[in-house]
Amino acid sequence: MFKNLTLAVCIFSLSAFTAMVQINPKPATKIYFPASDALLVTADLYYVNDSLPYMVLCHQAGFSRGEYMETAAKFCRLGYNCIAVDQRCGNEVNGIKNETAALALLKNRPTSYLDAEDDIVAAIDYAYAKSGKKILLVGSSYSASLALKIAATNNKISAVMAFSPGEYFGKQLKLKDVISDLTVPVFVTSTKAESTDVSALISDVKSKVKKQFIPASKGVHGTSCLWKNNPDYQDYWFAILIFIKQAR
Repeated sequence: MFKNLTLAVCIFSLSAFTAMVQINPKPATKIYFPASDALLVTADLYYVNDSLPYMVLCHQAGFSRGEYMETAAKFCRLGYNCIAVDQRCGNEVNGIKNETAALALLKNRPTSYLDAEDDIVAAIDYAYAKSGKKILLVGSSYSASLALKIAATNNKISAVMAFSPGEYFGKQLKLKDVISDLTVPVFVTSTKAESTDVSALISDVKSKVKKQFIPASKGVHGTSCLWKNNPDYQDYWFAILIFIKQAR
């Protein structure tokens, strides 16, 4: 676990940080690709260059790809092209409506948390086809749980970052059991109140690189913890920097 963020800053060298902030992603471009059931998925592409791997960014319940309007460019500066996905289970955030969810309702497609897995896998396949490199998968709340589930079996995933994962699927799926064989590098974080449950959730995960960040303050649910309106957002970012360095 990350307990000393002063030490974290020291670990991350100034030269490495300087190299990261010099990466300038292009403005977001809206892209589309089909899920396995042919539903057209909407996403925002934050592109840097062809040499970089991709990060697939997944939103929390009731949200859209707009969850990453502020943070996707920062992820790009860590050395990734980014795809922020509209999953079929969601609505709107930061003024961005979820187009995949709207289309799913129009076409009478199922829109449960588990149904959204098809949209995330479609984004992974799209990104992998573009680069030929494995994907760093990022999830928020229910999609954090889906990210862990997918990473346990999908060989296109290099690492996973899960923000506020939990047992969100009721009797349909016991996540703790599904992810026990997860071996890729894993980063999890949450609010302080959620941290005990998150620790228990990942306790059987076999990954050699398995990091949990617990905020000193109460924290924020999902990837909203990375927004500047969270007074402690820098603490979360430092923990992410360290994880990415260790996971590569």
